[in-house]
Amino acid sequence: RGVSHPSTAHTSPWLLTADNVQYKPSLASLLGGLTTSSTFTLEQPRCVFTTLQDDVVIWLVVAVPEAIPNFNNSVGPGTPEREFQKFPTSALAYMTLNTTILNYPCPKTPGEITVLRVGSETSCAEDNTRPTCNGPLPGPGPYQVKFLALEGSNPVAETAWSDPIVLRTAQPLSSIPTTGSRYSASMIALTSILSILFAILLGVLVAVLVFWGSNACGGSSSFSKPEAVMVQRYNTHHVYDRTAARL
Repeated sequence: RGVSHPSTAHTSPWLLTADNVQYKPSLASLLGGLTTSSTFTLEQPRCVFTTLQDDVVIWLVVAVPEAIPNFNNSVGPGTPEREFQKFPTSALAYMTLNTTILNYPCPKTPGEITVLRVGSETSCAEDNTRPTCNGPLPGPGPYQVKFLALEGSNPVAETAWSDPIVLRTAQPLSSIPTTGSRYSASMIALTSILSILFAILLGVLVAVLVFWGSNACGGSSSFSKPEAVMVQRYNTHHVYDRTAARL
């Protein structure tokens, strides 16, 4: 399986890795092959383009499976046939994430995260002046990708196509089964009854507290009726001098 290329210093239609096995892009193993509803994460092609000149530009090609059989490597990035904004309606593939081989050094530093997140640019998704935008993928796919090396406008090396990549899709609410679900109807009914009983108990407790509080206030402010004070009445006697009376 090969594709004809213009005559260049690198005439091999497929790029081979050091162990002489055709390189195929794959989802990042470090992140568990992370995919979302509009993005996916690839391993960087480290130690793959080791024989190319430093000024060769490596492009990522994203395509729908229908584009694979008749894909033309000579159609350049940013052209109407490779424009992100037209993908996948009138453009069955687009090219993005261009960089030189210097950004894919070999070997990689131990512990270094060497991944590419495809679909991460939202700012240029509708910008027709950015046809090579790394914009969000328009649907769940499937998609296939490969790396293509261009020297100027000439394709000089490429990898194999990846296996089909399918993105995540949100599950419709109507498709979520209720039988055997985490919260069954009986549990919901029991929770509702317990909530009502708790509210009633709380109301009774508040009423009792109010009643006790009113009794306590009434006892402290009441007083007993004082006994009537009986004042004995005395007849007033004139005081006179007995000695003067006898005289």
